[in-house]
Amino acid sequence: MEKAKAICRLVEEKAGRFTAVSDAVWDTPELGFEVERSAAVIIKALEREGFQVEGGLAGIATAFKGTWGENGPVIAFLGEYDALPNLSQAAGVAERQELVPGGDGHGCGHNALGAGALAAAVALRDYIRAKGLPGRVVYFGCPGEEFGCGKAFMARAGCFANLDCAFSWHPQSYTGVWNYGSLAHLSLLFDFKGVAAHASSEPYNGRSALDAAELMNVGANFLREHIPPAARLHYAFHDAGGMAPNVVQDRARLNYYVRAPKIAQTREILERVKKVAAGAAMMTETDWSFSITDGLSDFIPNSVATTVLAEAMNELGPIAYAAADYALAEKFRAAVSEAAYNTVLEQMHSIGGSLAEEYRGKNLMDGILPCSGGAHIFPASTDVGDVSYCVPTAQLMAAVGCLGTALHTWQMTAQGRTSLAHKGLLFAGKSMALAGLKLLERPELLKEAKREWLSATGGKYVCPFPDEVMPEL
Repeated sequence: MEKAKAICRLVEEKAGRFTAVSDAVWDTPELGFEVERSAAVIIKALEREGFQVEGGLAGIATAFKGTWGENGPVIAFLGEYDALPNLSQAAGVAERQELVPGGDGHGCGHNALGAGALAAAVALRDYIRAKGLPGRVVYFGCPGEEFGCGKAFMARAGCFANLDCAFSWHPQSYTGVWNYGSLAHLSLLFDFKGVAAHASSEPYNGRSALDAAELMNVGANFLREHIPPAARLHYAFHDAGGMAPNVVQDRARLNYYVRAPKIAQTREILERVKKVAAGAAMMTETDWSFSITDGLSDFIPNSVATTVLAEAMNELGPIAYAAADYALAEKFRAAVSEAAYNTVLEQMHSIGGSLAEEYRGKNLMDGILPCSGGAHIFPASTDVGDVSYCVPTAQLMAAVGCLGTALHTWQMTAQGRTSLAHKGLLFAGKSMALAGLKLLERPELLKEAKREWLSATGGKYVCPFPDEVMPEL
């Protein structure tokens, strides 16, 4: 407990710095890799703390790392700071009120995510420096999580090599370890080329690329029954060939997403989707081609590191809320639909079992879900998965808003610059710092974590997309 108290003290001593970073990033929401101001805020904070910062990782100007220490095991923390489009919202306001009409906003809480990881890196560094312990601390600034697959490009470039363990976290409306997988993801473009013709006077001379695309979608919809239940196919037209209905369209483009619990499964499903595309082209006598535009690996939670992280969280105890926090949560709970609230409770139940029911009817989760088994698959994708193929990785979730707040919503944006977000990011920082310290002090656990990682991954990272795919900067 003394070490937990020491870590708490170190975070609280600089709490104002960390929450100021979160607020500054919230104030200047930016998308994808174009997060210059947000990255600069965190870089400045790292340099103030004496970290050596290297920018331009993987050829991405806004990807960077801050390093401290010269010897000993290397503990890394992953920070994100990109926002989402059309989610501008006034802070602390529990009704739709855009700050900038049609503007961007931190509807996934990445402003808090980056600041919480910063708190962990600084606190762990402060502790090991004060105690003279061996150890190196690295903060990775990772842009383009929402759009761009930033960590996949960074993993391909070898940025996460030679680490002993990596920690991350994600804002949520509940608190617990992330002891489950995520869906791997491939993004694909399918292009069909046909022959244009007048649709009334000579349709028989045309070969419709639009027909081919529509037939492909029909075939893909029949395919859904015959892929793993947790797998997903999504598609959208990028080009339907034109606006005129009296033309046999000679071009069409589809964007497909293939998701599955394992990256290897997405590749298997891709081969079947390609056969559907080939069949559609054959039926319409058109030509087709495809390309992989980006992708993400599934997340592999390392049970050794995750158990240590859960121990750290429980040693610290739940987030302590004040009366004003409960009042704020009650205000926002009124802005959350019953459907969204129940969906979050279902997620909690799949993670923490029957304990989740204890929070039904509450506006704030003032506890910690137990560390359950890792059979659950979170029905979304994250590029932290690519890091987990490079190094033993563990994650947690911390409440930054009222219970039931969904990610990618204006409600999450609005709560991202309040005391709820501040307390959540500080809790996350303390938990990850304490977990990192526990691993540094027990090298045998780091070795065990690495053995597990080698068994799960084979120790070799294979990027989901081809080498010729470059970041869309």
